[in-house]
Parts: sequence; structure tokens; C-alpha cells
Amino acid sequence: MSMLKEFREFALKGNVVDLAIGVIIGAAFGTIVSSLVDDMIMPLVGAVTGGLDFSNYFLPLSSAVTATTLDAAREQGAVFAYGKFLTAVLKFAIVAWVMFLIIRAMNAMKRKQEVAPPPVAETPADIKLLTEIRDLLKK
Repeated sequence: MSMLKEFREFALKGNVVDLAIGVIIGAAFGTIVSSLVDDMIMPLVGAVTGGLDFSNYFLPLSSAVTATTLDAAREQGAVFAYGKFLTAVLKFAIVAWVMFLIIRAMNAMKRKQEVAPPPVAETPADIKLLTEIRDLLKK
């Protein structure tokens, strides 16, 4: 079996395609979460804390850094950008929470399917008649 044929079989298996779709949806979901955190949650947190902008929280690691914004400070030298880290942690927490809720809902649906008894099919009339005849002949 040629390596190309073997690779094609591997790449076209259902699990690989499902994984690829999951990664693409995950990337899109990550973009939505980033926008949620950056554009909606962090401004609210900043408003509650008196207008603080977490994205610009940093500690200069060099005396050459005198800028007041993170981008400008990075141009001047090394900085410890803990505000961006806090934002990333918040994004992770949101993604983890949403994934927890999704998995929890899926597990609840799976449990309902397992608990539900299988439907009992109605026995057709001809089978009932044949069963009655058999039972009468046994007597």
C-alpha cells in the first residue's frame, strides 16, 4: 500500500474530519469569546473599578521603559504585561465555563435517552390470531 493511499484513507476517516470541524468551530468560538471579553466584559470591569484599562497594566523590566501604554512600553524595552495575562485568564475561564455547560447539557440529554424505555410495538392482528390458535392447540 502506498504511503499516499494510506494517508488519504487516514485523512478521510470520520474522526479526523470531525476533529477538523471541531477545531474550526473552536477557532471561531475563540474569536467570539475574545470579542466578548475585550469589547464587553473588560470595559464593564474597567468602569466598575474607576476606568482602569487592564490591557495596559504592565510592569517595566527596564529603566528605559517610561511609556504609559503597553504598546509604547514594549517598543522601549521588556515589560511584564500582567493586564493582558489577566484578560487571557478571563477568556479561558469563560471558554471553560461554556464548554462545561455544553457538556453538562449533552450528558443530561444522554441520560434522558438511556432512562426512557424502548417503545413497545403493537403486535399485528394476524400475529395475535396465530398466537391464539397456537395456544388453543397446545391445550
